[in-house]
Amino acid sequence: MHGTVLSSAPAWHAPTAPAGSDVPAASLTAVGKGLRSLVSPAALAGSLTELAWVGAHALLYPLGTRTEQLRPDGRFRPGTQPPAARALFADDPLAARIPVVLVHGLVDNRSVFAVMRRSLRRRGFAQVCSWNYSPLLRDVESAAEALGRHVERVCRETGHDRVHVVGHSLGGLVARYLVQRLGGDQRIESLVTLGTPHGGSWWAHALPTRLVRQLRPGSALFQELAAPAPDCRTRVTAVYSDLDQMVVPSAAGRCDHPDLQARNVLVRGVGHMSLPIHRGVVDEVAATLAGLRTDGDEPLPVAA
Repeated sequence: MHGTVLSSAPAWHAPTAPAGSDVPAASLTAVGKGLRSLVSPAALAGSLTELAWVGAHALLYPLGTRTEQLRPDGRFRPGTQPPAARALFADDPLAARIPVVLVHGLVDNRSVFAVMRRSLRRRGFAQVCSWNYSPLLRDVESAAEALGRHVERVCRETGHDRVHVVGHSLGGLVARYLVQRLGGDQRIESLVTLGTPHGGSWWAHALPTRLVRQLRPGSALFQELAAPAPDCRTRVTAVYSDLDQMVVPSAAGRCDHPDLQARNVLVRGVGHMSLPIHRGVVDEVAATLAGLRTDGDEPLPVAA
């Protein structure tokens, strides 16, 4: 597993204090650099984009409360393709039109993927659908079971054996639990997470609900996800940002598990809610689903 050094993390992502000490491990110089990063051009641009998108998303939110109806495209059903075309399905996900399932985050709905869904379809992914789960979600485990049933339905209606999943925030953690602990790797070809708290978030200490408690660093959920998963076949890519206001510290957005061999991609200057609309992130998701990305961690440039 390769590491990516965050050269200019915002101040709220400073390292935690050592055990038994109230003083953070970072030096005053490091803290000063973190504070300066808050007023850097990239951070300011990212923050303004985040505010604009949050406002637009609030208007779109009512339109996304209903679960999107799956409309399978018979032209890309495996059984209807000639042998020469079916041979592409094993090696070229883009040509194969493997279905893509988009999973939103906590207290959200499919409207957060309004831009990404359209962009993926323009890039050749003909069967892209979003899945809404209940805002009254009890825990990650029950959501993962429900997602598993939805994936089975997508496979049944499209004729495909496997799907791609893109999860934003909590949606990525739900999908990861499915592939790692519930056998979802048999159906999910690749999983891309956007701003997912793979290592938890300090903000989870703010609310005492059962679900939010699961998102605290070191919780029983994360201990379970840290267990060996030697047979997991799903390719995992974790896209995380150094300007993520919800995943704190930002390095918690990485998926570091020796059995998953996850690929971590750092994007700088992009807020939590802006990840699904960021041009560079959308390009990265499309390229990853198309099998055009290699293993290893790498940063993404900030799009203008």
